[in-house]
Amino acid sequence: MDIAGFYTQSSVIIVAGKGGVGKTTVSAAMARTAARTGLSVLIVELEGKSGLTSALGHPELLTYDEAVLSPDGAEAPDGGRMAEIRARTLTPDDALLEYLVDHGLRRVSKRLVNSGALDVVATAVPGIRDILVLGKVKQLERAREADLIVVDAPAAGHAITFLTSAQGLLDSARGGPIRTQAADVVELLSDGSRCQVVLVTLAEETPVNETVETAFKLEDRVGTSLGPVIVNGIYPHLDHLEVDPVQAAALAGVALGPGEAEALGAAAEFRRRREEVQAEQVRRLEEGLPLPQLWLPNLFTTEIGLGEIDQLADALAAGLERLPEVMAGPGGRPGSAAGPRGRPGSTAGAGGQPGSTGGPGGRPKSAESAS
Repeated sequence: MDIAGFYTQSSVIIVAGKGGVGKTTVSAAMARTAARTGLSVLIVELEGKSGLTSALGHPELLTYDEAVLSPDGAEAPDGGRMAEIRARTLTPDDALLEYLVDHGLRRVSKRLVNSGALDVVATAVPGIRDILVLGKVKQLERAREADLIVVDAPAAGHAITFLTSAQGLLDSARGGPIRTQAADVVELLSDGSRCQVVLVTLAEETPVNETVETAFKLEDRVGTSLGPVIVNGIYPHLDHLEVDPVQAAALAGVALGPGEAEALGAAAEFRRRREEVQAEQVRRLEEGLPLPQLWLPNLFTTEIGLGEIDQLADALAAGLERLPEVMAGPGGRPGSAAGPRGRPGSTAGAGGQPGSTGGPGGRPKSAESAS
C-alpha cells in the first residue's frame, strides 16, 4: 500500500494502547513516516509526557502553543526532504479558556482563573474534560492545521472513557453548547474518512487482552474506524539457540571461562522462551482481533532518540507498504482497515497479517507467507 495513501485515509489518527507499550514512540515514528511522504504533521500530546520531544530531538517540553519539532524541508535519512512536524499539548483547562475567549467570554475566563473555579467548571459534568480536548482536536481538524493530526492518546483504560464520553454526553444533554460539542465530536470519531484509531500493544498476555477488549469496546460504543494493530517490541529471531555453548565454543576455537557455559545456556533458554511467548501472543491477537498487524522491532535500548525513531519509522514504512491496497477506499481516503468483527472492508482475518514486518520469534516474512 502506498504510505501516503494510508496517511491520507483520515485526517486524524488516534494512537491508543495500554500504558507502557510505546504509544508515544509509535506516534513519533508515524509522524516521521508521514512527513517523509510530504505530509505536514501535527502531533497532539494529551498527558504532558516528556518522551515525545526528546524522541524527536527537540530540547524543550511541549506547551499548549505549537512547537516546530522538525522544520519543513528537513533532510530525511534517505537524503530526501520532509514536510514540517509540529506538536503541542492539549489540556482541558487551556481548551476551556480558549473556548470562552473565542466566544466572547474573556472576562469570564479571567474570573475563572483568578478565583480558582476552573477545575470546578471543568469537572462539573462527567466527561466534560474529554469533550473539551476532543473538541479542540475537532477544531484543529476542521481548520486543516496539518495534513495529518496524530493524537498520542491516554492509556487504554482511560482511552475508552476518553473516546466514549462524547456519546455519553450526547445521550444525556438535551441541548445547549455541550450537546452541540458532543455531537460534533461523535461525528468526528465515527467518520472513518476523518478519524481512525490505531491500537498499539506488546506481544504479551495482558497488553494483548487489553487491546482486544479495547477494540471491541470502541466498535460497540463509538463506531470508530480501526487501523492496523501495531505490535511493538518484537524480538527478532536468533538461529542456533539450541546449540550447546561448549560445543559452539569448541567449533569456534574459543575457550570458555568458569561459569560462562551455564550463563550462555541460560541466556539462550531465556531468548528461546521469549520468542515462543511472543509467537503465542501474536497468534492470540490474530484469533481475537481480525485486523492487519504491523510489527516493530525491539531496539534493546531505553534511550529513544531520533536515530531509534527513524529505525522504527523504516520498519513502519516497510509494513505499511505490505498492507493491501484494498485498505484504501475510493480516492484513497475512506477504507479503514476493519472493525474487530470483520466488517466490510476487512483486509485480513485472523492470521492474515498482510502488514507484518517480521515473524514474531521467527524470520522476516512476506505478506503472503505471514499466516
